[in-house]
Parts: sequence; C-alpha cells; structure tokens
Amino acid sequence: MPPFITEHNNAAGQTSTGVTVDTTNTQRTSEESPVDHKSPRSAAGNKFDPSDESLDGLLNNNHNWAKAVVQENPEFFRHIAVRQEPKILWIGCSDSRVPANQIVQLGPGEIFVHRNIANVVNHSDLNCLSVLQYAVEVLKVEHIIVCGHYNCGGVAAACGHTQYGLIDNWLRNIKDVYRLHRAELDTIKDETARTRRLAELNAIHSAENVCYSTIVQNAWDKGQKLAVHAWAYDIEDGMAKKLDWCVRDCQAIRGIYLAK
Repeated sequence: MPPFITEHNNAAGQTSTGVTVDTTNTQRTSEESPVDHKSPRSAAGNKFDPSDESLDGLLNNNHNWAKAVVQENPEFFRHIAVRQEPKILWIGCSDSRVPANQIVQLGPGEIFVHRNIANVVNHSDLNCLSVLQYAVEVLKVEHIIVCGHYNCGGVAAACGHTQYGLIDNWLRNIKDVYRLHRAELDTIKDETARTRRLAELNAIHSAENVCYSTIVQNAWDKGQKLAVHAWAYDIEDGMAKKLDWCVRDCQAIRGIYLAK
C-alpha cells in the first residue's frame, strides 16, 4: 500500500489566525482498485436486519470477520492484544459515513481515533483533550490528522439559525469559525460551495486548536516528532485531500497562543 501521508517541503505560509503552515498543491489520496458498484457491506457479504432486536446479525458479522482475520494471520489478535502502536491520531466527525480506518485502509491497532460532531477541537472538551494527551504522551503518535468532511450536517446546521437543543452549544464552535472568516464566506453566493468551504475552515481551525494545546506544545519543546495536519473527506466520491495545512513545531505558533 502506498503511504498516504507525504511530506511538505516547500516554503511556509501564514494563516489569518496566526499559525505558520506549510503549503503544497492540494492532493487527493485513495487506494486504486477496480470499481465495485456494490456497497462495501454488500460486497463483503455482511447482512444486518435492523428489525432483529437481538442484533444476532451483527454478532455473526463479527464472528465471520474474526475467523477471516485469523485464517489470514493466526497471530494477529495475539499480537495486538499485547500493545497498540499507532503512529496516527485521527480526529474526525461522528458521521457514520466517515469511518477512519476504512478511509485510509488501516487495520486495528494502526490508527488511534477520536470522533465527535463536526470534528471540533476546543480547549474545554476534556474528552478530546484526554485522547490527545494519551496519543501524544503515551502512544507517541507522529501525526495528528483533523479530518473534516463535505456534506457535514453539523457544519450545515451551524450555517443557519434554527434551534436544535443542546447541540446548539456545540455548534457555536463552528459559528465562531464562520464569524472569523465571514469576509471570505459571505462572498461565496452558492450555498453548497459556502458550506463546503466552512467545512474546510472548521477542520483547519480545529487543527490550530490542537497546536495551541499545551499537550502538543510541550511535546514539541521536548523535541518529539509530531506533525498536525488538516484534511477534508468527500462523501460523494470517497476521496480525502490535504488542505495545504501542516504544522510541525512551536516556531509556527505566534502571538498569545504560544505557551512558554
């Protein structure tokens, strides 16, 4: 399998929020494979009847999968039961159509995953920060990918004024991103294009918040190898792309956000 992370080697740029980033041409990543018009689930022969309250179908799928894995590699589960050594932390959306492992074709133990509505990272989310600390300080991941996606319901909801309940407090994070980039977003007259751009900016903003955390800055101060990336995934074609944003050390962080 070809590597799905490539290095940025060109000159650094500057974002409007004060983080210096590496810029390259936008690249898409995918596994080349013959076209299969069946869904991945159908192609695998898995079946699930939602009317079956026992959920035995899901257990059967699990047992068939485990047997297939052992048949291919008898030591697989014994090996991963001892320890996990992922090199990547993936922060993505809870959307069921955006499964991290499948998107980048990595198996169990190869990618550490945190997901929430609209892949938001902020300084007060103890859930996300706990995952971040464990990934950086214990697992010693070398890459953190914040992956947004187009057709994101959370991003779309944040663009409007409808009240949905408790989640409105969460969507406020995305509304703040819109406010910060209103000058750009308001010039995009097509609603779909504007929402897609906000999904990208939201992923970048969350990636910046990863860098602003003392967890990541302390790791960089200690010389730990760690890169933070912003990606976007397109549900309509299954392709992920870089958002020309990557930070690798504290030198890229300017202003009030730099921890000393």
